Amino acid sequence: MKPLRKITSKAVPLDMPNVDTDQIIPKQFLKRVERTGFGQFLFYDWRFNEDDSLNESFILNKDVYNGAQVLLARDNFGCGSSREHAPWALLDYGFKIIIAPSFADIFYNNCFQNGMLPLKLDEKLIEGLFERENEEPGRPLTVDLEKLTLSAGELEVNFELEPNKQKKLLEGLDDIGWTLTLQTAISDYENNRNPAMR
Repeated sequence: MKPLRKITSKAVPLDMPNVDTDQIIPKQFLKRVERTGFGQFLFYDWRFNEDDSLNESFILNKDVYNGAQVLLARDNFGCGSSREHAPWALLDYGFKIIIAPSFADIFYNNCFQNGMLPLKLDEKLIEGLFERENEEPGRPLTVDLEKLTLSAGELEVNFELEPNKQKKLLEGLDDIGWTLTLQTAISDYENNRNPAMR
């Protein structure tokens, strides 16, 4: 995984609560065995019409949001089934940060395992970000993982993140990578424990 430290990007305002994982990546696209290639199917039923033409009214299809790395969402984002394909699709599309008032627990943890930041902010702050976006679409904001700050124009807020989750994102580590950083301590323990317990 790539380290995630500081992102300055436009934020796509997806103004819908309870976006579930089947909406993020529909079940018919789960046949791939690689983690890559799912971005083309992200929000497929919303991004495309029944004849597979582009749904120009869907927010992700607006030219102003091309290249955005931040998704602004509502309550309970990532609910539904526990498929890890949902963060894979978001990441493959180009999103690195999802900002919402709340996330489904499994989706929340899956994001960290794939090097994405699911950023929980107060609902009033989220509302302010949506209003800002409605007034002037495509204005950039900055999320700094080292300082744990979000800056958007004159707004600057601090956010909280568990230290181990912050460290893993900053260093680009999932749980396995994190464990491997402790290899020396693990080897020392195994070499020095009571021989009778080996």
